[in-house]
Amino acid sequence: MPDYHDDLRLAHVLADAADAATMDRFKALDLKVETKPDMTPVSEADKAAEELIRSSLQRARPRDAILGEEYGIEGTGPRRWVIDPIDGTKNYVRGVPVWATLISLMEAGEGGYQPVVGVVSAPALGRRWWAAKGGGAYTGRSLTSASRLKVSQVSRMQDASFAYSSLTGWEEQGRLDGFMDLTRAVWRTRGYGDFWPYMMVAEGSVDICAEPELSLWDMAANAIIVTEAGGTFTGLDGTPGPHSGNAAASNGLLHDELLGYLNQRY
Repeated sequence: MPDYHDDLRLAHVLADAADAATMDRFKALDLKVETKPDMTPVSEADKAAEELIRSSLQRARPRDAILGEEYGIEGTGPRRWVIDPIDGTKNYVRGVPVWATLISLMEAGEGGYQPVVGVVSAPALGRRWWAAKGGGAYTGRSLTSASRLKVSQVSRMQDASFAYSSLTGWEEQGRLDGFMDLTRAVWRTRGYGDFWPYMMVAEGSVDICAEPELSLWDMAANAIIVTEAGGTFTGLDGTPGPHSGNAAASNGLLHDELLGYLNQRY
C-alpha cells in the first residue's frame, strides 16, 4: 500500500492557507460576489482560495494535475488534485458558518481516478476532517491532535437520521416521491447541506445522506473520508466512488435500502 502521509500533510498545509484567506473575507461588508453562467454565486474569496492552493501545488507537486471548481483542469498525469475552494458559497456570502474548503488527491487506477487523500476544512465551525487510503479517517485540529472517525451501527431505517441539502433537485429529477417516502421511513431528517452531512456520516452522528446533483469537486474528499470511516459512498445508481454526478452515503448497513427509496423501488 502506498504511503500518502506526505500528500496528506501537504493537504493540511494547503487547507491552513485557504482557511486564513477565506476567514479573512468571511462576513466582509465589501465582499465581491458574481453570478456564474450556471446561476450559482462565486465570491472573490472562492477565487483567491483556489489561486492560493493552485500556486502552492505548482511549487510542491509540479508534476501533478489540478482540477478546481473555479479554474478547471490544468496538467495531465496519473495524480490529480481536486479542489473546491468554498463548498457552500451561498452560506459563505450570507454569513452562515457552514462552508468548507475541500481538497482531494486522486490517482489513476481501475475504473478511472479514485480519491486517495481527502481534507475537509470548515474554519468558521472550527472543524476539520481528513483521510488517506488505508490509513483511516480522522477529525481534529491537526494531524497530531485528532480522533479517529467511525460510522454508526444503526441498522434499521426507522432508527436512522437522514441529512439532505434541499428538495428542488429531487423534484427536478422526478425522484421527489421516493425522497419523501424515505423521510417518512426514518427517525429524523435535517437539511444540513453541502459537505457537512457526509462528515456527520463519517463520525456516526448521521446515518445516511444523499444529494441528486453534484460535481466531482463536491464529492472527492467526502468520498474517501466516508469510506475510510467504514461507510459506503456511491452514486444514486450504486456505482462506488464520486463519479456519478450525485451521491449517496451511509454507514453501509443502510445503503441498499437508502438507494431503494431514492430509486423508488420501495
